[in-house]
Amino acid sequence: MAKPPDAAKLYEAALNHLARYAATESGMARVLARKIDRWARLQAGEDVDQDAVRRARAEIPDVIARLKAANVLNDDAFAQSRARRLTRSGKSRRLALAHLAAKGVAPAVAQAAVADDPARELAAACAFLRRRRAGPFGDAVEEKVLGAMARAGFSQSTARAALRLDRDEAEGLIKGLRG
Repeated sequence: MAKPPDAAKLYEAALNHLARYAATESGMARVLARKIDRWARLQAGEDVDQDAVRRARAEIPDVIARLKAANVLNDDAFAQSRARRLTRSGKSRRLALAHLAAKGVAPAVAQAAVADDPARELAAACAFLRRRRAGPFGDAVEEKVLGAMARAGFSQSTARAALRLDRDEAEGLIKGLRG
């Protein structure tokens, strides 16, 4: 019977995961819990020591605390980075907040990361329109574009303002997101 994952194995697994993927504290807790579950499933033919599983699960908060202390796991940095990426790709503030909430970022941290800036929201709307080849970037039907933008979380005023821009002005706003 293989030994259950201890704190050292869980820490190493967490570092390996973080080397490939960005993660939040809650996301990392789910990854480590799945590792423990995988170990328990592999032991299914044998007598699984439920106490060992409980002890391994009890190690998860300590591993996460060590990762935070080493500044390898940081929800604030994750939220800032992800919010910038989402805005540059044409996602609305509402959608970015929902995405961060789904990743397990605390609401206060998400609010701080996703600025309530009408200029950035307008630039994100322009990026959305460019990706859809609509508004200043194409000739799609305005009502359909407004519906798509509403579903993407943009307010009607922001959507209409983005649709009224000329192509050069919209491109300038999008370039401003990259800076």
